[in-house]
Amino acid sequence: MKLTSEDKQIIRALQEDLPDTIKPYRTLALKLGISEKKLLEKISLYLEKGILRRIGAVVRHQKVGYKHNMMVVWRVPDQLVSPIGQNMAQYPEITHCYERATSIEWPYNLFTMVHGTSREGCESFIRKLSQENEIADYQILKSLKELKKSSMKYFV
Repeated sequence: MKLTSEDKQIIRALQEDLPDTIKPYRTLALKLGISEKKLLEKISLYLEKGILRRIGAVVRHQKVGYKHNMMVVWRVPDQLVSPIGQNMAQYPEITHCYERATSIEWPYNLFTMVHGTSREGCESFIRKLSQENEIADYQILKSLKELKKSSMKYFV
């Protein structure tokens, strides 16, 4: 699909925060000078063609009360990474759960980001995960500060 200048304008707008209104797509469409229906049709087309993969929200966990977060790295037998990862990803305390390649110096292949309202609560939850999944080899990497979250920007 060859992108028109209108497509690029829409994509640029979708890379920014959506308007904080009851009907954000209508507000965005008005700003773009097109109808809401046309904007939604374009978004559907971009998703269908793989130009756009998803539209998602970024939750600022600290602003909603989750002041503590810990990256937990787990050493999981290769054949169990997928089922254990799927199990862990079901918990609301986990926002990220993914497999990573290992090396001789770093044997941990499953990474989870745990959020909670207290350090003790996070550590207790991690112990529960360890016992439930029978994975005793793990490390907790505590966040020292929140880094800026940003995505790629196209047609800037």
